[in-house]
Amino acid sequence: MNILMICTEKLPVPNIRGGAIQTYIGGVAQLLSKHHKMTIIGRSDPELPDEETVDGIRYIRFDSQGVLDIYMSHIVPYLESSREVYDVIHIFNRPKMVMPVSSVRPDARIVLSMHNDMFNPNKLSKQEGDAVVERVETIVTISNYIGSEIVKYYPQAESKIRTIYSGVDLSRFAPWKQSQSALRERDSIRAQHNLGNKKVILFVGRLSRNKGPHVLVRAMSELKHTDAVLVIVGAAWYSDNHISDYIAYLRAMAEKSPIPVITTGYVQASEVHKWFCAGDVFVCTSIWEEPLARVHYEAMAAGLPLITTARGGNPEIIRSNNGVIIQNPEDPSEYASHLNSMLSNLGGARQMGLQGRKLVEEHFTWNHVAGNILDVWSRVKAASVSSVDEEQPEERNE
Repeated sequence: MNILMICTEKLPVPNIRGGAIQTYIGGVAQLLSKHHKMTIIGRSDPELPDEETVDGIRYIRFDSQGVLDIYMSHIVPYLESSREVYDVIHIFNRPKMVMPVSSVRPDARIVLSMHNDMFNPNKLSKQEGDAVVERVETIVTISNYIGSEIVKYYPQAESKIRTIYSGVDLSRFAPWKQSQSALRERDSIRAQHNLGNKKVILFVGRLSRNKGPHVLVRAMSELKHTDAVLVIVGAAWYSDNHISDYIAYLRAMAEKSPIPVITTGYVQASEVHKWFCAGDVFVCTSIWEEPLARVHYEAMAAGLPLITTARGGNPEIIRSNNGVIIQNPEDPSEYASHLNSMLSNLGGARQMGLQGRKLVEEHFTWNHVAGNILDVWSRVKAASVSSVDEEQPEERNE
């Protein structure tokens, strides 16, 4: 089949600036291209040409300035003028794209992948939402939580929804106890930051209040392990190291912490795995209803035990004793209690981490993700052939 993927307007593909959706597309694109002809539309970037073919995948990039309307003002005319016929158009996280794309490609089979709650009535009108649900063949969701939110607003969507969890590169993220390269990365980054044999509590993510790292800093006041250190990896936005008011506040808190707190600033996507190698416990502090943060997969692949929150899709990743769930993400004491327990029994914590690694190997590799997407596309194609057959008049024997 001839497949077109349309990424969002925020960040480019490949994921040279980071981004969960961009990482997802980058993780599966090469695997998918072994089976189908692939074109990917994404945002332009100074470091990437507007059009290129890499490893058989065609990339087309348009200016967006991070604004959907500007992005669409290029995509729609392009699709209208292009003679390329696509069997499936796979749109990522922008239900608002569906009807404009459909207007110039009325015969296209459209699949929509949802990584956030973009069907929320505050983001999408009921009239447009109804039209989108009717138009698309399948709505792929990053977690059961996102699917349930869509169904809450649009019950008629239920039969079209399919959860496909994200994935991770097992070769990049590996437990340091089982990988010589991961051990070297661990030793190197610990030496760079004078961490020695300290117990490293790791947070990785965008630094904003709804991500909750300030609660984790507060929890350090109740930590019983003076040989611990908290490392906060991230910035206000991808590839952006400006000091927001929140980051200034976070760093001021960190300076007063009885437990050392390191804030790294922005770390490139190609380098972030090193911090996972260096960690002992991974903590996701999401206060908002997180769709399901992909850092969970990276932490599990690196063999780290998880502490995450009962928000959105995050609890869906806690299985087979690979971590614990914080019920009240705004309570520092709850984090401190679990951290004290894990750091008092690092052997047990590492066993939890290895359970997570096993889960990733069994369910959350890019091969698993690509296989599930291929299944969606094949079902869409089969439905297309079936509908065409039904429209053909039966032959009669005269």
